Amino acid sequence: MPSRLERARNNPNSMKAKILTAARRIFGEFGYNDTTTRMIAKTVGIDISSLYYHWGEKQDLYEAVLMDVGDEIQRKLNEIEHHVSGESLGRRLEVALDMMCDYLFSNPEVPNLILFGYFNKTRHGVTLDIKISEHIANIAVAMDLAPDKRNISIQAQARILAVWNTVLNFISGENFFRPMLDTDHENYINVVKETLKFILVPAFTTKND
Repeated sequence: MPSRLERARNNPNSMKAKILTAARRIFGEFGYNDTTTRMIAKTVGIDISSLYYHWGEKQDLYEAVLMDVGDEIQRKLNEIEHHVSGESLGRRLEVALDMMCDYLFSNPEVPNLILFGYFNKTRHGVTLDIKISEHIANIAVAMDLAPDKRNISIQAQARILAVWNTVLNFISGENFFRPMLDTDHENYINVVKETLKFILVPAFTTKND
Protein backbone atom coordinates (compact mmCIF):
# COMPACT_ATOMS: atom_id res chain seq x y z
CA MET A 1 0.00 0.00 0.00
CA PRO A 2 1.45 3.40 -0.96
CA SER A 3 2.54 5.65 1.88
CA ARG A 4 0.93 9.02 2.49
CA LEU A 5 3.94 10.69 0.93
CA GLU A 6 3.76 8.50 -2.18
CA ARG A 7 0.07 9.28 -2.56
CA ALA A 8 0.75 13.01 -2.25
CA ARG A 9 3.49 12.81 -4.88
CA ASN A 10 1.33 10.76 -7.24
CA ASN A 11 -1.52 13.26 -7.08
CA PRO A 12 -0.15 16.84 -6.85
CA ASN A 13 -3.68 18.30 -6.83
CA SER A 14 -4.84 16.19 -3.89
CA MET A 15 -5.47 17.53 -0.41
CA LYS A 16 -2.52 15.49 0.87
CA ALA A 17 -0.24 17.24 -1.60
CA LYS A 18 -1.60 20.69 -0.73
CA ILE A 19 -1.04 20.04 2.98
CA LEU A 20 2.48 18.78 2.30
CA THR A 21 3.33 21.89 0.29
CA ALA A 22 2.03 24.18 3.01
CA ALA A 23 3.82 22.19 5.71
CA ARG A 24 7.15 22.45 3.89
CA ARG A 25 6.87 26.22 3.74
CA ILE A 26 5.68 26.70 7.32
CA PHE A 27 8.11 24.24 8.92
CA GLY A 28 10.83 25.94 6.87
CA GLU A 29 9.81 29.37 8.14
CA PHE A 30 9.17 28.61 11.80
CA GLY A 31 10.88 25.29 12.54
CA TYR A 32 9.31 22.25 14.17
CA ASN A 33 8.75 23.65 17.65
CA ASP A 34 7.11 26.91 16.59
CA THR A 35 4.89 25.37 13.91
CA THR A 36 1.45 24.08 14.84
CA THR A 37 -0.85 21.86 12.85
CA ARG A 38 -3.47 24.59 13.24
CA MET A 39 -1.20 27.02 11.36
CA ILE A 40 -0.83 24.54 8.51
CA ALA A 41 -4.55 23.75 8.39
CA LYS A 42 -5.41 27.46 8.29
CA THR A 43 -3.01 28.04 5.40
CA VAL A 44 -4.59 25.23 3.39
CA GLY A 45 -8.12 26.34 4.34
CA ILE A 46 -9.22 23.17 6.14
CA ASP A 47 -10.10 22.29 9.71
CA ILE A 48 -7.66 20.55 12.00
CA SER A 49 -9.49 17.23 11.85
CA SER A 50 -9.03 17.09 8.08
CA LEU A 51 -5.28 17.58 8.47
CA TYR A 52 -5.10 14.73 10.99
CA TYR A 53 -7.17 12.55 8.67
CA HIS A 54 -4.73 13.07 5.78
CA TRP A 55 -1.41 13.09 7.65
CA GLY A 56 -1.81 12.01 11.25
CA GLU A 57 0.10 13.83 13.99
CA LYS A 58 2.45 16.79 13.58
CA GLN A 59 5.52 14.55 13.82
CA ASP A 60 4.17 12.30 11.04
CA LEU A 61 3.79 15.30 8.75
CA TYR A 62 7.21 16.69 9.66
CA GLU A 63 8.84 13.34 8.96
CA ALA A 64 7.17 13.27 5.55
CA VAL A 65 8.41 16.79 4.82
CA LEU A 66 11.99 15.85 5.66
CA MET A 67 11.78 12.68 3.60
CA ASP A 68 10.37 14.65 0.68
CA VAL A 69 13.16 17.22 0.95
CA GLY A 70 15.87 14.57 1.28
CA ASP A 71 14.64 12.70 -1.79
CA GLU A 72 14.35 15.95 -3.74
CA ILE A 73 17.94 16.91 -2.93
CA GLN A 74 19.13 13.49 -4.07
CA ARG A 75 17.27 13.86 -7.37
CA LYS A 76 18.91 17.25 -7.88
CA LEU A 77 22.36 15.80 -7.13
CA ASN A 78 21.69 13.01 -9.64
CA GLU A 79 20.68 15.61 -12.22
CA ILE A 80 23.86 17.59 -11.55
CA GLU A 81 26.00 14.48 -11.86
CA HIS A 82 24.38 13.71 -15.22
CA HIS A 83 25.12 17.25 -16.46
CA VAL A 84 28.79 17.28 -15.41
CA SER A 85 29.79 13.73 -16.28
CA GLY A 86 33.13 13.71 -18.08
CA GLU A 87 33.91 17.37 -17.38
CA SER A 88 36.99 18.65 -15.55
CA LEU A 89 36.75 19.05 -11.78
CA GLY A 90 36.68 22.83 -12.06
CA ARG A 91 33.85 22.72 -14.57
CA ARG A 92 31.94 20.16 -12.46
CA LEU A 93 32.17 22.49 -9.47
CA GLU A 94 31.00 25.52 -11.43
CA VAL A 95 27.98 23.73 -12.89
CA ALA A 96 27.13 22.08 -9.57
CA LEU A 97 27.20 25.42 -7.73
CA ASP A 98 25.03 27.07 -10.40
CA MET A 99 22.44 24.29 -10.39
CA MET A 100 22.35 23.79 -6.63
CA CYS A 101 22.05 27.53 -5.96
CA ASP A 102 19.22 27.83 -8.49
CA TYR A 103 17.41 24.93 -6.82
CA LEU A 104 17.86 26.22 -3.27
CA PHE A 105 17.00 29.84 -4.08
CA SER A 106 13.81 28.55 -5.74
CA ASN A 107 13.02 26.40 -2.69
CA PRO A 108 14.15 28.52 0.29
CA GLU A 109 12.37 26.27 2.77
CA VAL A 110 14.92 23.54 1.98
CA PRO A 111 18.04 25.26 3.39
CA ASN A 112 15.94 26.58 6.26
CA LEU A 113 14.74 23.09 7.16
CA ILE A 114 18.28 21.75 7.06
CA LEU A 115 19.65 24.55 9.22
CA PHE A 116 16.79 24.20 11.70
CA GLY A 117 17.72 20.54 11.91
CA TYR A 118 21.36 21.43 12.63
CA PHE A 119 20.86 24.05 15.28
CA ASN A 120 17.47 23.43 16.84
CA LYS A 121 17.51 19.78 17.80
CA THR A 122 14.22 18.74 19.33
CA ARG A 123 12.96 15.67 21.09
CA HIS A 124 10.75 14.54 18.23
CA GLY A 125 13.58 12.31 17.02
CA VAL A 126 13.29 13.12 13.30
CA THR A 127 16.27 14.67 11.54
CA LEU A 128 17.90 14.91 8.13
CA ASP A 129 21.20 13.59 9.48
CA ILE A 130 21.18 10.27 7.62
CA LYS A 131 20.19 11.82 4.30
CA ILE A 132 22.84 14.52 4.62
CA SER A 133 25.49 11.84 5.19
CA GLU A 134 24.36 10.11 2.00
CA HIS A 135 24.55 13.39 0.07
CA ILE A 136 28.06 14.06 1.38
CA ALA A 137 29.17 10.61 0.23
CA ASN A 138 27.76 11.13 -3.26
CA ILE A 139 29.36 14.56 -3.61
CA ALA A 140 32.75 13.33 -2.35
CA VAL A 141 32.88 10.62 -5.01
CA ALA A 142 31.68 12.97 -7.75
CA MET A 143 34.44 15.46 -6.86
CA ASP A 144 37.14 12.76 -6.75
CA LEU A 145 37.68 13.27 -3.04
CA ALA A 146 37.06 9.58 -2.37
CA PRO A 147 37.35 6.34 -4.40
CA ASP A 148 33.88 5.15 -3.40
CA LYS A 149 31.06 5.88 -0.96
CA ARG A 150 32.40 3.44 1.65
CA ASN A 151 35.85 4.99 1.88
CA ILE A 152 35.49 8.71 2.57
CA SER A 153 38.05 10.32 4.83
CA ILE A 154 37.14 12.72 7.62
CA GLN A 155 38.99 15.44 5.72
CA ALA A 156 36.89 14.88 2.57
CA GLN A 157 33.67 14.91 4.60
CA ALA A 158 34.69 18.15 6.32
CA ARG A 159 35.49 19.81 2.99
CA ILE A 160 32.11 18.86 1.56
CA LEU A 161 30.41 20.14 4.71
CA ALA A 162 32.26 23.44 4.30
CA VAL A 163 30.87 23.81 0.78
CA TRP A 164 27.38 22.67 1.78
CA ASN A 165 27.13 24.95 4.82
CA THR A 166 28.47 27.96 2.92
CA VAL A 167 25.78 27.56 0.27
CA LEU A 168 23.02 27.03 2.84
CA ASN A 169 23.99 30.06 4.89
CA PHE A 170 24.21 32.41 1.92
CA ILE A 171 20.70 31.41 0.87
CA SER A 172 19.00 31.20 4.26
CA GLY A 173 20.71 34.42 5.31
CA GLU A 174 19.65 36.45 2.28
CA ASN A 175 17.46 38.84 4.29
CA PHE A 176 20.43 39.51 6.59
CA PHE A 177 23.25 39.64 4.01
CA ARG A 178 21.57 41.31 1.03
CA PRO A 179 20.99 44.70 2.74
CA MET A 180 24.69 44.78 3.60
CA LEU A 181 25.47 44.43 -0.11
CA ASP A 182 22.79 46.97 -1.05
CA THR A 183 21.52 44.95 -3.99
CA ASP A 184 18.35 43.32 -5.27
CA HIS A 185 17.40 39.63 -5.17
CA GLU A 186 18.47 38.74 -8.71
CA ASN A 187 21.88 40.37 -8.38
CA TYR A 188 22.32 38.76 -4.95
CA ILE A 189 21.91 35.33 -6.56
CA ASN A 190 24.57 36.16 -9.15
CA VAL A 191 26.94 37.57 -6.51
CA VAL A 192 26.53 34.45 -4.36
CA LYS A 193 27.31 32.15 -7.29
CA GLU A 194 30.34 34.19 -8.35
CA THR A 195 31.66 34.36 -4.79
CA LEU A 196 31.24 30.64 -4.20
CA LYS A 197 33.10 29.85 -7.43
CA PHE A 198 35.85 32.37 -6.59
CA ILE A 199 36.49 30.72 -3.23
CA LEU A 200 35.67 27.06 -3.79
CA VAL A 201 36.87 26.21 -7.30
CA PRO A 202 40.54 27.11 -6.63
CA ALA A 203 40.34 25.44 -3.21
CA PHE A 204 39.43 22.11 -4.78
CA THR A 205 41.37 22.31 -8.04
CA THR A 206 44.73 23.76 -6.98
CA LYS A 207 47.21 20.96 -6.40
CA ASN A 208 49.33 21.07 -3.27
CA ASP A 209 53.09 21.06 -3.87
